[in-house]
Amino acid sequence: MTNNLTPDSACRTFFSNDVHFASFSNAFLFDGKQVIHPERLVRYENDTSFIINDTKSVEDEKRRRDIVVKTDINGIYCLFGIEHQSSIDQEMVIRCGNYEMVEYLKQLKNKRLVPQLMVVFYTGSRKWEGPLKLSDYLEIPKELKPYFNDWKIYLVDVKDIDTSKIKDKQTRYFIEAIQNMYKGNYDKLHRKIKMNRNNFIYAAIITGSLDLIKDLPEGDEIDMCEGMERMAEGFRSEGRKQGILVGRNEGRKEGKLEEKRSTLKEQLIIKLGAVSSRLEEQLTNASLEKLNVLTRNIFDITSEEDVLRIIH
Repeated sequence: MTNNLTPDSACRTFFSNDVHFASFSNAFLFDGKQVIHPERLVRYENDTSFIINDTKSVEDEKRRRDIVVKTDINGIYCLFGIEHQSSIDQEMVIRCGNYEMVEYLKQLKNKRLVPQLMVVFYTGSRKWEGPLKLSDYLEIPKELKPYFNDWKIYLVDVKDIDTSKIKDKQTRYFIEAIQNMYKGNYDKLHRKIKMNRNNFIYAAIITGSLDLIKDLPEGDEIDMCEGMERMAEGFRSEGRKQGILVGRNEGRKEGKLEEKRSTLKEQLIIKLGAVSSRLEEQLTNASLEKLNVLTRNIFDITSEEDVLRIIH
């Protein structure tokens, strides 16, 4: 079921669609020009879902590229990949360098190298502050800088995408849904557009907003405006829970408090990447009123300091 997906698996599922993959890649890499054609994409999973080394540890098992396809540009075969990141990863440049060089080493066995390009698709709520090139990790003597091979990644932040360059409507709606969910524009999206229902759910999973959806309409397509209004209703209902709890016994009140703390903790992990023991302790001691205020401001949170200012 779609609501059992993680942000990573939701993103992989979305971009497994060749039209979505091609439309997204053309918008970012070629300024909207249709260079990559979906009907000429060939999935490249068996050759690229590889482990970096042979230790087969739990960590190594995670080091796999998400989506990789093979296609041609003017008759020249190339590999294109999308690596999804929902949080800031300080090792991303090194990881991408490993992926590409190991792939080239494998291609040497066939005595034919195929150019490859991988895009890091970042969907976290915070601004990316991690390294973007190898030199960001190092202090390089100025005498060596002309000779230093500076490996870099091509990172796309979902919050900064110009959706007007995305030709496929469903791909554009998917990106716009993520952007509006992060902005909290539930009541402001008035365009009557039909969005694939599962894609809307994928966007909600990626932004940590799935629990805000109340009675999403059934069917293959939904009105995006109506879907966002349902999320707005779920968002507003969080603020009414305090009134609902009045008169309930302390045991039930504590149960609701624990549920809210747990939900907020999950949302903060998605937004911040992790929750420190100090912040977890503050959430445990925070009142229901403070937790409700935090819920209403969850989309404006960019750091633990923002959270602490609200709940203190």
